[in-house]
Amino acid sequence: MLDRLRGTSGGTIAIALVVGAGGGLGAVVFRDLIRWFTILFTGHSDYSAAGHAVNPNVPWLGIYFVMLTPVVGGLIYGPLIQRFAPEARGHGVPEVMLAVAERGGRIRPQVAVVKSLASAICIGAGGSVGREGPIVQIGSALGSSIGQVLHVSETRLRLLVACGTAAGISATFNAPIAGVFFALELILQDFAVDSFGAVVLASVTADVIGRAAFGNQAFLTLPAFHIVSTWEFGLYAILGVLGGLAGLAFIRVLYGTEDLLDRIWHGPEWLRPVAGGVLLGLLLLALPELYGVGYPVLQHAVAGQIVLGLLLLLLAGKMLATSLTIGIGGSGGVFAPSLFMGAMLGTAFGLVAGHLFHGAVAPAGAYGLVGMGAVFAGAARAPITAVIIIFELTGDYTIILPLMVAIVAAAGLSSLLSKDTIYTLKLRRRGIDILRSRTSNLMQVLRVRDAMQPVPQPLAAATPLNDIVSRFAQRDVTALPVVDADGAYRGVVTAEEVEGALRDATADITAGNLADMPVAVPPDATLEAALSQLVHHDRSTLPVVESGGSTILGWLTHRDILVAYQARVETNAVATGREPTPASDGSRPSAPPVDPLGALTELPEYRVVNVELSDGAAPVGSRVGAVPWPPHSLLIGVHRDGTLTVPEDDTTLRRGDRLRVLIRVDLVDGFVDRLHSMSAARSGSEEGTPA
Repeated sequence: MLDRLRGTSGGTIAIALVVGAGGGLGAVVFRDLIRWFTILFTGHSDYSAAGHAVNPNVPWLGIYFVMLTPVVGGLIYGPLIQRFAPEARGHGVPEVMLAVAERGGRIRPQVAVVKSLASAICIGAGGSVGREGPIVQIGSALGSSIGQVLHVSETRLRLLVACGTAAGISATFNAPIAGVFFALELILQDFAVDSFGAVVLASVTADVIGRAAFGNQAFLTLPAFHIVSTWEFGLYAILGVLGGLAGLAFIRVLYGTEDLLDRIWHGPEWLRPVAGGVLLGLLLLALPELYGVGYPVLQHAVAGQIVLGLLLLLLAGKMLATSLTIGIGGSGGVFAPSLFMGAMLGTAFGLVAGHLFHGAVAPAGAYGLVGMGAVFAGAARAPITAVIIIFELTGDYTIILPLMVAIVAAAGLSSLLSKDTIYTLKLRRRGIDILRSRTSNLMQVLRVRDAMQPVPQPLAAATPLNDIVSRFAQRDVTALPVVDADGAYRGVVTAEEVEGALRDATADITAGNLADMPVAVPPDATLEAALSQLVHHDRSTLPVVESGGSTILGWLTHRDILVAYQARVETNAVATGREPTPASDGSRPSAPPVDPLGALTELPEYRVVNVELSDGAAPVGSRVGAVPWPPHSLLIGVHRDGTLTVPEDDTTLRRGDRLRVLIRVDLVDGFVDRLHSMSAARSGSEEGTPA
C-alpha cells in the first residue's frame, strides 16, 4: 500500500488531497489563533480599525497599552522561536523556497506548530505583518512532513511542499487560483502538467474547507471597478511604475532596517523582539492603523474614506512598521503589507488624478485596487500571481486589462533596477542565489579547486626542443606548463606548437620560445566559467593560477570538469534517493541511469547537440582525439549501449554511438554537416599520406 502511494501518480494525488485538507484546516486554526490573540492583547477583534480605543481588559492604561503589547508579545514568541525553530523567524516564504531548491523539500515538522503560534502572537500583539508568509510555511511544513513520513522521492516531496503552499493561500484568502499560481510561480517554479494537477487538487480541497469555515464571500469587501475612458490606461501604466518603485523601496527599507538593528543590538536573540517592541509600540501609538494585518484600513482607503495626507503617511508608516517588526525578529508575511501599501499609493494617485482631470477618471478606489497588485509585483516580481490574486479579491473581470498594464510596468521596472526580489534577497544575503536554475546550479556551485588535477612536471624555460619532444612522448598529454629559473609560471607549450617547430626544423628553439600565455582560471572560479573558457578559446587544457599571482596551482581539462560534475551528481543521487519507474509487470526495477551532463544545457551562449553516428558517418572508427572538431565545440559525452560516458582522447567512435557535443549557439546550424565533411577530409588526407 505504501509503495503504491509513494510510486504512482494516483498515490501522489491521494497524498495531495490529504495535504490540501491539512493545509485548509491549518489556515482555519491559524486565522482563529490570530483573532484570539488580538482580542487577548487589545480587547478588539481587529485593533487597526478601532482607532485610539482603550483596551477594556486594562482600562487604567488608557490608549498607552498599545506601547506594551509588542513588548509582551515579543517576550513570548522570541524564546519560542529561538528554542524550537529559528527558521520560523521572518516572513517564511524564502525558507520554503530554499527548502524546495536546495534541500529536496525537507522542512522540519515542528516548524508548522512554532510558526502558527509565533506568528499569531506576533500579529495579535501588534506586529505589522501579514498572514500569507506564515500560512505558506505552515502548509509547506505540513506537506513536507507527510511526505517524509511516507518516504516519498525528493521530486514528490517538493511537489507536496507546493501543495501545502497552495492550500494555505487558497483557504486563507478564499483564492484557489491564486494559491495554485503562488505555489507554482514562486515556490516550485514549475508549470509541468503533473505538478499543476496535484497542486490544483490540494488548493481546491483547502478552499472547500475554508469556505465551510469562513463562508463564500471574499475576505475583503472591495468596491466595484470600472474604467471611465481608454486613455486612463496611460495613468495605470504610470501607477505601475510608481508601484514598482514603491516595491523596490520596501525591499530596501526592510533589509536596511534589519542591517541597522543588527549593528545596534548585541544582546541575546530571544530578547531582541522585546527590546525592539518598544520602538514598534511607539509607532503604533502614533498610528494605530498599522496594528496587525490592517485589512479594515485597506478597505477604508479604497472606499475613499481616508484623506490624501493620511494615505501617504500610512504608506510610509506601513513600510517602516513592517520592516521594524521583521527586523526585531518578528514572524509574519510581507504580502499583506505590500497590498496595504499598494492600496494607499494607488488611492492617493487616484485622488491626485481626480483633482487634475475632475470627472474624467475613475474613482480613486479603482486606482487603489490596481496599486495593490503593482506594489506586490514590484516587490515579489510574481506578475501572474499578482494579476490572479487581485482578480480573485475583486471578482471583477474589467480590472484585468489595467491591472495587467500596471503589473507589467511594475515588474519590468523592478527587473531592470534590481536582480533580487523581496523573497530572494534574504537568501542572497546568506550567500544563496535562488534565482539560478536548478539544473545549472551545480555547475555554478562547484569550483575549479573541486576538479583541478596536480600540475604535470613543468618544463624549464631553457628546455631544448628534443627534450620537449621526449617529454611529450613519455606522457600522453596535449600541453605542458613552462616555468622560469625561479619556478614562476611562464606559459604553456602545446603538442601542436611542438609539431610546428619540428616541421620548421628549428632545432635551437626552447620551451620558453614556444610557450604562450593562455587564459588561466583562479581556483575559486565556477566550473561553468571554466568550461566556457575551454570551449570559447578552443583549448584542451587550462592552467589554474592564483588570482593576481604567478604561481600555477593546478591543471584542468574539460574531462576533469565533467568527471567532478558527474561525481557530485551521483553523490546527490545516492544521498537523496531517486525514484525508480515501475515496470509494466508491476515489478520495481533499478533506478534509471542519471544523466550527469544534463545541466550543461543551461550554460549561457551554448547548446548541447546530439549526433547519432551511422554507417556512412565519417567519425566512425576514428579516435576522439583525432577528429577535427569544429571551433568552439566540445565532445562532452557518448551514449553507447544505454550508458552515458565521458570520452577519453583514445576512445574509438562506433556505429550507433550518440554523441553529445557542446557548441556555441551561433554555430549550431550546419554543425553535423561540417563535422562529417571535416572528418571525411581528414580521413582522405590520412589515406593519401605515404607511410
